[in-house]
Amino acid sequence: MLSALDKLKSRYPHAHVWSFGDSAEMADELVQLVIAGDKKASCGSLAAWSQGEEAISPGDYHIVLDGSDHPACVIRTISLKLIRFNEVTAQDAAAEGEGDKSLQYWRKSHQAFFTREGTFSEEMELIFETFLLVESVQRD
Repeated sequence: MLSALDKLKSRYPHAHVWSFGDSAEMADELVQLVIAGDKKASCGSLAAWSQGEEAISPGDYHIVLDGSDHPACVIRTISLKLIRFNEVTAQDAAAEGEGDKSLQYWRKSHQAFFTREGTFSEEMELIFETFLLVESVQRD
């Protein structure tokens, strides 16, 4: 019998597989925001993206895992843009759907995240991704 992940991989054969954030708690929180329809964007440091093994392009599918490494949903990349941390707009922050969706909240939480990653700078370059929820996955 195929696992839920194997079934998704067969439906989306070239999908990237990953989870949000840098902890199981963050992965759970952020994937639930996606499923609820609040989170429609994400970003990462250009440094981290450059170290990734797979290039990501608009149109790509992603199987997003929860904090227990179980598939939670499938998303599809709509757009990617290069932007500096200090150029992120209130609209960009709201699209990420986190906290109160304000730019102030976004700056504080992302500064903490990128500081933990060791990449934070006001001038740092980010890859800002918008995406569409394709399907949520019911856990067996």
